[in-house]
Order: sequence, then structure tokens, then C-alpha cells
Amino acid sequence: MRIVAGSKKGHRFAAPKGVVTRPTGDRVREAAFSLVGPVAGAAVLDLFAGSGAMGLEALSRGAASCVFVERDREATRVIQSNLEKLGLTGAVVARSVEAVLRGESSRGRRYDLVLADPPYEEWKTHEPTLAGLLPVVLADYALVVVETAADVEPELPLDLVTTRRYGSARITVFSR
Repeated sequence: MRIVAGSKKGHRFAAPKGVVTRPTGDRVREAAFSLVGPVAGAAVLDLFAGSGAMGLEALSRGAASCVFVERDREATRVIQSNLEKLGLTGAVVARSVEAVLRGESSRGRRYDLVLADPPYEEWKTHEPTLAGLLPVVLADYALVVVETAADVEPELPLDLVTTRRYGSARITVFSR
């Protein structure tokens, strides 16, 4: 895996071993950030972070901060290692997405960009939780980027900006 653009363009990073995570590929990451536009100065929340590919890409492209949320302990170690290797700063949280969203909401934290890439087969399980908790942690004019299997069309109580298929993946962008 490699960073597609920004200050760390071309730098390689690791993905967790095994099949627990499915890192977002270079082509899909590039497409997602093309849809989002500039992220300089943004506060980013990377949910179901896996390898951290999307959040690392955001930091390389100038995001001010990124909180990586991943419940798998091995994956969180890989994300931390990737941050150190790339010389980037981010917070890695080893908790469930629901717990983190509830905590960020109670602390009044708001994010400009939320990246959500749950395991494809688990989208329908997580969709109600995200629908209920995401809007509260979004800053004005925030964007939410959801990656799902190509045949899944996510629904959230936000404005649909666009949805596009890229091979076996679908990127859907919502706004507040």
C-alpha cells in the first residue's frame, strides 16, 4: 500500500496481516479524495480504520488531525506503526465505533470529514448506529465518505452528494 498524494505521496505503509481488514486500494482512495476535494486543515474521523489508509491519506493531504477508530488491537498497532513510519500525528482509539461516537458527542467534538469503511458484510448492522450518532459529531458543512460493497447503497439522514462504483467498491459522499 502507498500514499497517493500530498506530503507523503509514494510512501509505503503496512496493512494488518490476515483477512480481518480490507485496506482501501490506491485507486478507490484517489477517487474518494477527488470527490471530497481539498482537506487542508480538516479535523478527520476515520471509523473502522483497519490499516488507516484513508486517514493516512487525509493527513498526507494536509488534514489538521485524524482520529483513527478501530476495535481490532493488531490493526491499531499497525496504524500506530504507520503513523510513526510516515512521521504523521494522529490519535488511535481501540474501541467500538459506537462508543467513540457517543464519547465524542458528549464532549462536543465536531469533525469536518468522517470516513466510514466497515467490513462490507457488516454495513447493514452498523447503518442504524451511524445514522443515529454521526450527525451529532459533524461540523457545519462536514462531509461523510462511506465505502461499501458496490451493490450496497448506504442511507444516512444526511444530504447525498454523490455515489460512485469502483470495481467491487462503492463510495458514497454525504454532507450535513
